[in-house]
Amino acid sequence: MTGPIAQEMRQLLEAAFAPTRLDVINDSASHAGHMGDDGTGESHFTIEIESAAFTGVSRLQRQRLVNAALGDIPGQRVHAIAIKARAPGE
Repeated sequence: MTGPIAQEMRQLLEAAFAPTRLDVINDSASHAGHMGDDGTGESHFTIEIESAAFTGVSRLQRQRLVNAALGDIPGQRVHAIAIKARAPGE
């Protein structure tokens, strides 16, 4: 089952980028007991997203766009998010 933060991230990213592929992967179990593990089971994520919105956009700018779309989630409500953002065909 997907937790509420993962669902919220999915909704925000779908609205912002109309992705052709989107995976929000909860990595929190791999970090249990480590720094940033707040016990909620939703502290660490990997986002794999493919969208035409990333065509011609640098890797750094893609990361910034995704973080901006997620609002206060990165760094405040979630400890760590790894982002793999691609344009179609990459």
